[in-house]
Amino acid sequence: MRELRNVQEIRELEIEKERILHSASHEEIIKGATTDLYFVRTRELLRRAGRESVSATAEIFCSREGVLAGIEEVAGLLKNREVSLWALQEGAAMASKEVVARISGPYDAYGFYETVILGMLASASGWATAARACREAAGEKPVYSFGARHLHPAVAPVMERAAVIGGAAGCSCILGAKLLGREPAGTVPHAAILIIGDTVETALLYDSVMPGDAPRIILVDTFKDEAEETLRVAGVLRERLNAVRLDTPAERGGVTPGLVKEVRARLDQAGFGHVRILVSGGVTAERIPVLAEAGADAFGVGSFISGARAIDMTMDLKEIEGKPVAKRGRIPGITDNPRLVKYF
Repeated sequence: MRELRNVQEIRELEIEKERILHSASHEEIIKGATTDLYFVRTRELLRRAGRESVSATAEIFCSREGVLAGIEEVAGLLKNREVSLWALQEGAAMASKEVVARISGPYDAYGFYETVILGMLASASGWATAARACREAAGEKPVYSFGARHLHPAVAPVMERAAVIGGAAGCSCILGAKLLGREPAGTVPHAAILIIGDTVETALLYDSVMPGDAPRIILVDTFKDEAEETLRVAGVLRERLNAVRLDTPAERGGVTPGLVKEVRARLDQAGFGHVRILVSGGVTAERIPVLAEAGADAFGVGSFISGARAIDMTMDLKEIEGKPVAKRGRIPGITDNPRLVKYF
């Protein structure tokens, strides 16, 4: 695919009038349609000066500590482009201002993609870092990423994948899970129960229709009191019931530690100690320890992960033709970081 080479080609770039989605395709990203204009201007100027193939080394550093994610996508973009890439591994912890990647080769082979590369790393690392915070707060109890509905569908799989890289036990987005060679996690929404008309009837239908290896996890906050509904479902599925899910809306106070304690106590008293409690809806890293102490066994996290602030990434040229360089305020020359691994 031919990349954008100059400003005139940008002016001639046309978008189909019948285009359905506004998100960029893989082809458009590789072509350069999502890069910043000034990198195309740079490419044009360097070509005119005969300097587009000058050998240069760039370093990327992060603005704050966190978990690095997205580097595998960057590697896929740069592979076979006559450059060398060193970087921290996917899922590695990174310190504030640490150099997380180094790219070396003809500047025109990678400089054009600076916007794309930084965006890939910044977003994914922010999501992975939020997921890591949830996992650490939950200890040994699993956290699942349920945030796909809070993002544009074009990037939701990227977010869900990053969440698992950061420590989530699974994710609900189908493509996000498949990108990691996994199966998505989830059961059915309130809509199914509302249409069928009864939680117990829905639970029995689910049990009869779904594959045997699909966990029997049933929502218990649709029609009745959560504790009452929990016992109704447990009474019919009995040992086949793996867990109940509490997703009480904010209009009714959300899922509180007190509610979790009551449901746990009533399950135990009725002889259903094997039934776990999955909590979702407004779950954050700060709320997880309190809910876990109250008896929650697993957590579905949405906007805390999907809405996490990106970790800003900066790319600086540090060498040109083997000579140390840097803009004012930065130290010229390659920064030593023995943690970087050579990708290619």
